[in-house]
Formats: sequence, C-alpha cells, structure tokens
Amino acid sequence: MSAAKDAADQNFDYMFKLLIIGNSSVGKTSFLVRYAEDNFTSAFVSTVGIDFKVKTVFRQDKRVKLQIWDTAGQERYRTITTAYYRGALGFILMYDITNEESFNAVRDWVTQIKTYSWDNAQVVLVGNKSDLAAERAVSAERGRNLASSLGKPPC
Repeated sequence: MSAAKDAADQNFDYMFKLLIIGNSSVGKTSFLVRYAEDNFTSAFVSTVGIDFKVKTVFRQDKRVKLQIWDTAGQERYRTITTAYYRGALGFILMYDITNEESFNAVRDWVTQIKTYSWDNAQVVLVGNKSDLAAERAVSAERGRNLASSLGKPPC
C-alpha cells in the first residue's frame, strides 16, 4: 500500500462498523465485494470465520469510512462471529430469495442481533440474488411483510 493511500485511509470524519449476516450461501461475500470493489464473481468461496472490507463514501460533505464485516453463516462459526456484533452500528441481514430456509432463519438472526449487539443498532433486511428471479422461492411481498413485522420499513 502506498503512503498516500495509507494516509487517505486514516483521514475521515466518521467511521461506522457494519456487519453482513445471514445463512451460509446467501451471497454476503459477493454483495460486499461488489459494493466495496465493484467486482463480481459467481464462484462460491465460503467465508471462514470473518473478513472485512473498507469503503469510503462522501455524505453531506463528510468523508465516511465504512468498515463492513463479512461473517460466516455456518453454525460452527457463530460463537466467533457474535463477538464482532459488539460495536457494530448496523447490520445488513441477508437472505437468499431462492432459498426458503434462509428466509425462515431471519428471525433467528434478529434474535442474535438483539442478544449480542446494542439496542439502537440499525438493521436493513436484504433479499439477495434478485437476478435469479426464475428460481424465486420467497416473494417480494413476503420480504416486505417480514421487514414490517420486524419494525424495519421496506425499501
């Protein structure tokens, strides 16, 4: 990393820690890589433990550093990943629209957030893999209804 890039990474007005959570294979890593690096690959590589990327954005003339953590969705990593919930200001709770099981697990993930995070943490519910509409198992309406029932207005 160049000295100029390193200095730029340290210069920000705000920093927010966000976590992407959800079942394994819902597309958390692909979502993050696409957002942070504007790159996409359809190859599946399971996250082991936890990883993160940094993205700096500008909002209202302020430099905002987003530290976005990609968590493993497998049950065996839950004790590791829940330790990272502390200090997170927000969560991207993701399910796969082609996978009913991942949708049904959303309430369990919300319980994890309530248990291991702070009361005011923000949560955004994301139905991922919309490019696979022909394989859709969870309707957009069901996603909106779940978001509303969790007190999260649909986007």
